[in-house]
Amino acid sequence: MGGASDLPPGFHFFPSDEELIVHFLRRKASLLPCQPDIIPTILLNHYDPWELNDKALQAGNQWYFFSHATQSRVTPNGYWSSICADETVKSGGCNIGLKKTLVFSIGESSEGIETNWIMHEYHLLDGRKVLNLVTASRPHM
Repeated sequence: MGGASDLPPGFHFFPSDEELIVHFLRRKASLLPCQPDIIPTILLNHYDPWELNDKALQAGNQWYFFSHATQSRVTPNGYWSSICADETVKSGGCNIGLKKTLVFSIGESSEGIETNWIMHEYHLLDGRKVLNLVTASRPHM
C-alpha cells in the first residue's frame, strides 16, 4: 500500500474531486475497505512536501495520502496555509465535501517564504472530521 509500484501495470490514478470523497475519503472515515487500497495514511506534520516520494501514493506530479484532521500543518521546515475560500464538492446535486487549497511556505509563520507547492485537503460534510484526504502537487520547473 502507498506507492506507485503497488499499482498493477497500466493502472492510471487520476480521480475527480467527487471520486476522492465518495470512493476513498467517505469509505476510509467509515472504516470500510477502499478498493484499490493504495492511499496511505501519514503524519503530515512530520514531512516537508519534497519528502513525500516514499511516503504517499505518487501519480504524475501529485501525491495522495490520508492525514488526521486535527493534525498541525507545521512541518520541520515550514507550514501549509490556506490561500483561498473553500470549494464545495458535489455528487448527484448534493454537497458532499469541501476542498481546501493551501500553499507551503518555508520558515516561521510570521516570516515564511511562499513556495509553489500546493496542497488540497478534502473534508466530509457529514460531521465526520477525523480524517482528511490530501493531494500535494510538485512545483513545475
